Amino acid sequence: MSAGLAALLDDVAMLARLAAASVDDVGAAAGRAGAKAAGVVVDDAAVTPRYVHGLAAERELPIIKKIAVGSVRNKLLVIVPAALVMSQFVPWLLTPILMLGGTYLCFEGAEKIWEKVSGHDKHASQAQGGEPPVKDEDSIVKGAVRTDFILSAEIMVIALNEVTSEPLLSRAVILIIVAIGITVLVYGVVGLIVKMDDIGLALAQRDSGSAQRVGRALVKGMPKFMTVLTVIGTVAMLWVGGHILLVGVDELGWHALYDVVHHAEEAVHDATGALGGVLAWLTNTVASAALGLIVGAVVVAVMHVLPTRKKASSH
Repeated sequence: MSAGLAALLDDVAMLARLAAASVDDVGAAAGRAGAKAAGVVVDDAAVTPRYVHGLAAERELPIIKKIAVGSVRNKLLVIVPAALVMSQFVPWLLTPILMLGGTYLCFEGAEKIWEKVSGHDKHASQAQGGEPPVKDEDSIVKGAVRTDFILSAEIMVIALNEVTSEPLLSRAVILIIVAIGITVLVYGVVGLIVKMDDIGLALAQRDSGSAQRVGRALVKGMPKFMTVLTVIGTVAMLWVGGHILLVGVDELGWHALYDVVHHAEEAVHDATGALGGVLAWLTNTVASAALGLIVGAVVVAVMHVLPTRKKASSH
């Protein structure tokens, strides 16, 4: 009886060790996958604040919360299941779908530039009486969640590519961990960014002279920072969208464009010494953004410019 109990306890201990090792493996894999997606996380954090730019201060966090909830819903209910199914049964379909999303990002970024250049910026236009138009919060949330869907899809596909050798269940657990962790990180940072002016106001009202100086600097500087971040967000959409397309065409067998950019990266890296890594990355980034702008401009022309001209000529 005691021997049987001892054997049972040994089996339980062995299972516990195996479970602990499995948890460690999943945690390590999730960490690797999340780190690989870090670049897109930066883009996501840069893109999102532009959606709440110009809103009343008391509505900023509620809107960000709605976008974050939509982002989690995107990831857990649509992107992760779809990515797992496709990776298991039709892995060749992931790249074309991701490229469609990249094209949409290019369109969104180019559209913002076209609206500024053409004077059709719906967010910057003034209503009658000189007052800025009231923003429709539902439209803001839908637009942000739609853009987040594309960025989230790239994040999850990048993460998935790091764990393709794992069993299906482990892949699912890892992607869920990455999805929740990245969403908390991105929207935590976004919430902090958009409330920095309120933090500055609170610091400016303290008794400490140094706190007041920091507070006044934050209050004065945050509107400019938000404007700059809005521009960065637009550029980020072109960069990420262009990079998706650049990598996608290479994976589909059309290597020429990717090879040109890759050779340019290598040439810059070899010619610039200690700064080679940074400048090589910048070369790829500029090339991706340029490709994104070209593709986005073509889509903008098809969606906006050509129909407008056709309409004008018919009158």
